[in-house]
Amino acid sequence: MSFVQGITAIDGIRVGHATDREAVTGCTVVLCERGAVAGVDIRGGATGSEELDVLSPSHITPHIHAIMLSGGSAFGLEAASGARRWLERRGIGFRTGAAMVPIVPGAILYDLGIGKAGVRPGREMGEAACEAATGGEIEEGTAGAGTGATCGKFFGLRRAMKAGIGTALAEAGAIKVGALVAVNPVGDVLDPETGQILAGARTAPDSREFADTVKAMKQGLSRAGVGRTNTTLAVVATNARLTKVEANRLAQFAHHGFVRAIRPVHTSMDGDLAFALSYGDATAPLDLLGLLAGEAVAAAIARAVREATPIAGVPALRP
Repeated sequence: MSFVQGITAIDGIRVGHATDREAVTGCTVVLCERGAVAGVDIRGGATGSEELDVLSPSHITPHIHAIMLSGGSAFGLEAASGARRWLERRGIGFRTGAAMVPIVPGAILYDLGIGKAGVRPGREMGEAACEAATGGEIEEGTAGAGTGATCGKFFGLRRAMKAGIGTALAEAGAIKVGALVAVNPVGDVLDPETGQILAGARTAPDSREFADTVKAMKQGLSRAGVGRTNTTLAVVATNARLTKVEANRLAQFAHHGFVRAIRPVHTSMDGDLAFALSYGDATAPLDLLGLLAGEAVAAAIARAVREATPIAGVPALRP
């Protein structure tokens, strides 16, 4: 694992992990406490999420205050409640006549098959992630929502490899786009620069030779053990000022990074989803921001795999 500043290079963005290495699960919060304009784009066929309607341009809510990424499958959605409780105690949220209501969209990935299926992130873990949040360097690899994340699961978990969580920053002058990605796909993870497989399905449980999932699919080989239990979750944040419509468009651009770093991607067995946050006053063309978002997401996906460490018998790129 490593600690780097990626998405937290966007002034005011803070990230916190809560990690349970014994149960092999966790959650990660992205705090934007002064309120961010946000959007979302879903490309996978097995998404688990909550509060996504608030990101629609037609929704009355102008800002969100955090995003929660969590393991635990649908049970892990409870972690967002912990973030709401934590923010409410600090007087942060959407002002109503009776109370401040924090707006916290969330998304989950499936990690129940690797650790203790009966232990999932909940409110307490969500609050702990908020307490741990920092605007400095972020832990990568086997941490937070990436604790139980794996990749290359076409032949089941016994031939998969460890993935995790990663972050990266792309810049053009004063314009910044940072990405945070929890990587848990059915497909293989690639080096976005070379296209070579970094981690993925192996030819046998005791092998370090890659089977090449795309090749196996084309050959019609068995995909025993594969279910709709895979997801890659991304958050991109920029210091540029965007409308809700533009933020949703930026979330679409973020998926270019998925395509560069995961193969196959956006399958019916994945719940791939990208959030986008506008958290600044800089001015930049949307197409430039989209280019930077794709670069940052692809780099963050590769970092998630490069910094992951073995856990629960699942091997990693690193020893």
